[in-house]
Amino acid sequence: MFRLQGSKVLAVDVTGDAVKAKNGSMVAYDGQMAFKKLSGGGEGLRGMVTRRLTGEQMTVMEVRGQGTCWFADRASEINLVALRGDTLYVESSNLLATDAGLRTGTTFTGLRGASQGNGLFTTTVEGTGQAAILSDGPAVVLRVSPQYPLTVDPGAYIAHQGNVRQSFQSGVTFRTLMGEGGGEAFQIRFEGDGLVYVQPSERNTIAGDL
Repeated sequence: MFRLQGSKVLAVDVTGDAVKAKNGSMVAYDGQMAFKKLSGGGEGLRGMVTRRLTGEQMTVMEVRGQGTCWFADRASEINLVALRGDTLYVESSNLLATDAGLRTGTTFTGLRGASQGNGLFTTTVEGTGQAAILSDGPAVVLRVSPQYPLTVDPGAYIAHQGNVRQSFQSGVTFRTLMGEGGGEAFQIRFEGDGLVYVQPSERNTIAGDL
């Protein structure tokens, strides 16, 4: 259902089921399509309340019909993620589209979210299907295993999935080791078994001020 045309355009073959995508990301379509603006952060009343409390702002549109729709967002790289009953945790600004088999919601992230300027909550995508996530440059998918935990700069983090636990490390930073001041005040440590998606370009964070 989801396929890439190049690395920066997502083509979705719509056959009646609803596809949700970032509002304003549709660049072309053929066939018969109907578009409906929604609010992100979760379905139903609970999702509305959660968005008010968390500030996890994500405006999405629902696409239904028969045909093909093409999506893109500011020439960002697009990465396809297959879910098989598990959960993807992704920053709302990095979520481009989800298919009909997936549900979205929000979950608490604590200090990590605050450090990135994204609030204390992040978006969850659950179910069986495909999601498309955005990155500034080609995303790197890194494996986390019990033998090999992973440490990530919060500005490069995009998403993770699997049975993964997060913790925070403060003290010596990547940039400090390179002789540069003003680096992040902490890094994110992932332990368990799963995947972590990072981008080769760091977003602006406020971690250095925490």
